[in-house]
Amino acid sequence: MYPQSATETFVGIDISEAQLDLHSLPQATAMSFPYDSDGLEALSKYLKKLNPVIIIMEATGGLETTVAGHLGAAGLPVAIVNPRQVRDLARALGILAKTDSIDAYVLARFAQVVRPEPRPLRSDQQQTLDELVGRRRSLIQMRTAESNRLSRAHTNPVRQNILAHLDWLNEQLKDIDTQLDKLIKQSPLWREKENLLRSVKGVGPVLSRTLLAEIPELGTLNRRQVASLVGVAPINRDSGTLRGKRTVWGGRAHVRAVLYMGTLAATRHNPVIRCFYHRLLEAGKAKKVALTACMRKLLIILNAIIKTQVPWKNPLIQTGA
Repeated sequence: MYPQSATETFVGIDISEAQLDLHSLPQATAMSFPYDSDGLEALSKYLKKLNPVIIIMEATGGLETTVAGHLGAAGLPVAIVNPRQVRDLARALGILAKTDSIDAYVLARFAQVVRPEPRPLRSDQQQTLDELVGRRRSLIQMRTAESNRLSRAHTNPVRQNILAHLDWLNEQLKDIDTQLDKLIKQSPLWREKENLLRSVKGVGPVLSRTLLAEIPELGTLNRRQVASLVGVAPINRDSGTLRGKRTVWGGRAHVRAVLYMGTLAATRHNPVIRCFYHRLLEAGKAKKVALTACMRKLLIILNAIIKTQVPWKNPLIQTGA
């Protein structure tokens, strides 16, 4: 734990559709504000008087975006954290009950103990990219669900209804892809980054745009940090003389799912990843373990390419392998 001065204030905010519950430590002050424009304004004024070290809120599927944006624009230090991490702390503290006010207190304790770094406010353009990529993911999930229902439908009226919905979903996906193309072409920075990412065999538009939207830190992290951020870094499970099995978990699951599909393509079309994959298999590694290692290697390559601004070149050709 970091040393704390008597004047440092830590704030947790629990967000619901109608209300914002706030708890500050060490003052142990609880406040509630309506979730509307007047409530957000009152919240900002109150927090400016507190001058907190950090303000914590959970990722709640979008409800936190407006609050974080409003507070960030007011110059307040805000961090959005993974709800799982917060619940882990609550269990460690023996807090099993769950109400809005209790959740706000736990968030304040998380801020006090962990002190996550405040994240810079995302631009409107970055938020648009993020939401478009998220909407595309949702449409894909709906299309998969409808395709599964179609395979189980036996009557013609139901099948026709599902087919009509699938046609609509496909049109919506085309529209989203067009909007993504337009958005990226409008930004010289994103256009350059996408060209660098797409220079790597196995990286298609879905993976490159997911990385641009959900890993804006790409190129600013070292290899261990970026692997941990996505959740492909092996985690030790050792105790005493026991050496447990290394596992990967946590991180940004949506990115990991897309990276998995990109890596599958890379094991077939990218000579570096393909050779690495087969070398691991020949060494006796399970396919799942080998593929996870390839995911990590591909991610590290992409991170290095963005960092150095140098397009990918096949080192096997350069060395005459």
